[in-house]
This record gives sequence, C-alpha cells and structure tokens, in this order.
Amino acid sequence: MSLKWVDVQEIAIQLAEAHPDVDPRHVNFVALRNMAMALPGFDDHPDRCGEKVLEAIQALWIEEAD
Repeated sequence: MSLKWVDVQEIAIQLAEAHPDVDPRHVNFVALRNMAMALPGFDDHPDRCGEKVLEAIQALWIEEAD
C-alpha cells in the first residue's frame, strides 16, 4: 500500500504502531514530517505536506495514543 499525505488517518495509525513509546503531543512538526516519510510504503513528495496536514496527523495520532 502506498501512503500519500492525504492518508492522514492511516499515517496516524502507522505512527502509533511504529512508535508506541512516543507521546505525539511532544513531537514537533519537523520530526513528525520525517517520521511520516520514514513509514514503510510512504510514497509522496515532501513538498506536498504543509502545516495543516501535519496538524491533522498529529491530532489523529493523539487520538490513537489515548
């Protein structure tokens, strides 16, 4: 499965699974962007990601972690 920036829910789920010991509330956007791009199957251009996308991913990751 190929992950794109629009797949915010799936990215959040995979981040929660890949980093169970990380509190997403304390991840800055630079680190979050890098962690998302490092996920297996991630295949999108880094420039297609903006602050709103990262905010959405972080919010959903927080929900997954709770």
